[in-house]
Amino acid sequence: MATAQRAPRDILFETDAEYQRLAQQHQQYEAELQQISKSPYLNSEDLLEEIKLKKMKLHCKDEMERIAARIQRARANHSQ
Repeated sequence: MATAQRAPRDILFETDAEYQRLAQQHQQYEAELQQISKSPYLNSEDLLEEIKLKKMKLHCKDEMERIAARIQRARANHSQ
């Protein structure tokens, strides 16, 4: 019976400490954004914090994508 292939990002999450750290940080930023969004009214400080969190969350995601792309390039070069 064939086993389902695991997604490269799942493997990275288990094997790459930096990727795992970034993924956890990304989740933390998302949780903080969810907390801010629960407020019926956002003051200017809340809005600035929301913008800051979104930028940091995006930075984490970009770094995770760079790691994934680097690993995929290395695998492609290794298999040639």
